[in-house]
Amino acid sequence: MSTHARRERLLLADLLEAAGPDAPTLCEGWATRDLAAHVVVRERRPDAAAGTLVPALKERLQRVQDEFAAKPYEELVQLVRTDPPRFSPFTIKQVDEGANVVEFYVHAEDVRRAQPGWSARELDPVFADALWSRLERGARLLGRKAPVGLVLRRPNGQTVVAHKGTPVVTVSGEPGELTMYLYGRTEVAKVGLEGEPDAIELLNATKQLGI
Repeated sequence: MSTHARRERLLLADLLEAAGPDAPTLCEGWATRDLAAHVVVRERRPDAAAGTLVPALKERLQRVQDEFAAKPYEELVQLVRTDPPRFSPFTIKQVDEGANVVEFYVHAEDVRRAQPGWSARELDPVFADALWSRLERGARLLGRKAPVGLVLRRPNGQTVVAHKGTPVVTVSGEPGELTMYLYGRTEVAKVGLEGEPDAIELLNATKQLGI
């Protein structure tokens, strides 16, 4: 398993374990138990996980996710903690690296930042660069519904265009914070916004960032 994905997996499992089954998360309508079930189904039940993309399978996805959420919480967290079964494509290092680094980072923060007294993590430079590289590749998809032009900028001056248009709002911050912002966690992301006040207000009001 990749170093970053494995580390974030274990951190997510630790946070879920420490929070308990009924703690809030940043995912609307989900407690920690529901978030854990989502992660498990995504990796272990591809037949149901397809419901995130195929409307006809949404009911099946919800039913299977509810079944996992009903399991003993300790068992559910252990499933999050352990590597997926051999038949899962996530056992392939390249797939794990490509699909799970951001998934586990964001969901770990979904647990952390929903609790009182949280503070932003200081990410090591290599991991920050890994998150930035994924922003470079995925920004257009994640920002495609932004109501204004959207540019991301990290402290070293690197930028990426998430959405073309005018007026333009530039969102500045560390790669981890920009990741949270572009995945729709705008209220808790530690970022700065530059642009016309009306454009910033319009961007702040949108619920359309993310997948």
